[in-house]
Amino acid sequence: MKVLMLVRHAKSVSHFTASSDFERGLNEKGIKDATEMAKRLIRENIRIDQFVSSTAVRARSTAEIFIKQYNRKKDEILFVPELYHSSPEVFEQVLSTMDDRFDYIAIFSHNPGITDFASSLTSTHISNMPTSSVFAVTSPMKSWQDFSLGEKDFLFFDSPKSSALY
Repeated sequence: MKVLMLVRHAKSVSHFTASSDFERGLNEKGIKDATEMAKRLIRENIRIDQFVSSTAVRARSTAEIFIKQYNRKKDEILFVPELYHSSPEVFEQVLSTMDDRFDYIAIFSHNPGITDFASSLTSTHISNMPTSSVFAVTSPMKSWQDFSLGEKDFLFFDSPKSSALY
């Protein structure tokens, strides 16, 4: 069984304080929310074997907060430039290259692509993944290469404004 968690980057600084959209970092609320979301997953015994992130500063920073809470090393994050403003097809392509020894993968990326991809996976549709939210699905497939072909089941959705996983 494979478990995919999609994590939208945490709340970032406004466009006006960064020299480019790609370089926008997290604001204080974003740091707080990302830390709390990672802690919630840990409290619920949600495992992450592989952390995969867009190379944009806000996604990278969110992944680094999660990996720190999981007591893992930053150099374990796999950075994939194509995840910056990607389409659902890019998410599928990235997943198909993942190492099958990892059963639980978390991908840190951006809207609108991450919401579009999340909504394409199961009959559970969301109109917008808020910052720091996590959408998770399971698949009985044994290989990430086959993930897009197999049936997927909704596992949970959580965001900073909700009180628990559901």
